[in-house]
Amino acid sequence: MKQRLIELICEKAFRYSEEPVFKLVSGRMSNYYFNCKAVTLHPEGMHLIGSIIYEMVKAAGIRGIGGLTLGADPIANAVAYTSFLKGNPLEAFVIRKNAKAHGTMQWIEGNIVSGDKVVIVDDVITTGKSTVEAIVKARDGGLSVVKAIALVDRQEGGRENIEALGLPVESVITRDEVMSLYRSRQG
Repeated sequence: MKQRLIELICEKAFRYSEEPVFKLVSGRMSNYYFNCKAVTLHPEGMHLIGSIIYEMVKAAGIRGIGGLTLGADPIANAVAYTSFLKGNPLEAFVIRKNAKAHGTMQWIEGNIVSGDKVVIVDDVITTGKSTVEAIVKARDGGLSVVKAIALVDRQEGGRENIEALGLPVESVITRDEVMSLYRSRQG
């Protein structure tokens, strides 16, 4: 499953240039670009991601999985769907970038409550800023974050920044794994 997911990411979500032409959220220019929505919103990608990450969290004793909208949403939904099919339902939740401006004005949407154990997911980590923001907001909302999982780790310091919050971080795929396949296809 993991090898097929690497292939899908390489085919649909990854771009590489010898010159750093891709502008990242941080403003920095990079040789690599990952737009994982092309995979997280793809039917086969959803199946692979849901299955792989469910296996990574099934024994963690969590109630929910989610993260900062938009990158985390399809990942959390795929895992929640898979968990239901496996007879161990986990709740998907969304952390807003801005508090809801009406009603209860909440940051977090979903069927989880203060005290619940959760895993934070993200599609790509570079500096880890979005994942760190999600962890802080989840903790502020009373959730007990047990770990973070990135679909793709760009291996540029994000893992270390997240670990500085005292959490374990796992990645499904690394930039090096994608680059290895990319280079093998260029030969």
